[in-house]
Amino acid sequence: MADKCKIFQQNMLFSRAIKNTLTGISLLVSAISFAQNEEMKTLVIGQPVPMMDHKLEMTDGKSTDLASLSGEKGLLVVFSCNTCPFVVGSENFEGWEKQYNDLNKFAIQHGYKMVLVNSNEAKRGDDDSPQAMQKRAREKEYTMPYVIDKNSQLADAFGARTTPHVFLLNNKTELIYMGAIDNKVDGKRSSDENYLKNAIEAASKGKEVELTSTPPRGCSIKRVKM
Repeated sequence: MADKCKIFQQNMLFSRAIKNTLTGISLLVSAISFAQNEEMKTLVIGQPVPMMDHKLEMTDGKSTDLASLSGEKGLLVVFSCNTCPFVVGSENFEGWEKQYNDLNKFAIQHGYKMVLVNSNEAKRGDDDSPQAMQKRAREKEYTMPYVIDKNSQLADAFGARTTPHVFLLNNKTELIYMGAIDNKVDGKRSSDENYLKNAIEAASKGKEVELTSTPPRGCSIKRVKM
């Protein structure tokens, strides 16, 4: 009996050691992932954006690039996806996707065009596959192009962090606003602030954009970890 108790105690100690090791590994991976996110650099306001000629595949199979999609005044780039509750909505928030067609109309009225970019490469074989993107665009009747960012190259170049994360460019491809669409996800807000629309309207009139950057809110872009 004494030998059995000793073996049992040894097994318990071994199990605890394994559990502690796995917990440590999990925390280390989380810390590394957090550090990588913290180190990710985002574009600077006034800076020309990169990869304007980088080829992107659209949901119809054709290729395009940001330069070709730009309007007379510039281009609105929105990093989006098919699954994030901040995009598609949830019980607590209607989701910014509902505003996409209205934003596109507003942008066009002010001389800009709009494109949705899906950079969720880690989910490309699942909910963010080209087929799922095509279905989403059709069901939601998107009025703007929806393009595939293979290997999250564009997201990495822009420093895009979330879905959604918006970047407004002028006709010189300079960044004039980046961040969130508005503050509607903030339950403690005292009033609605339409950051993006305000930026579009001011820039279209040649006025200075007062608020050029806000924290992006949404799900992290699902990159493939190397």
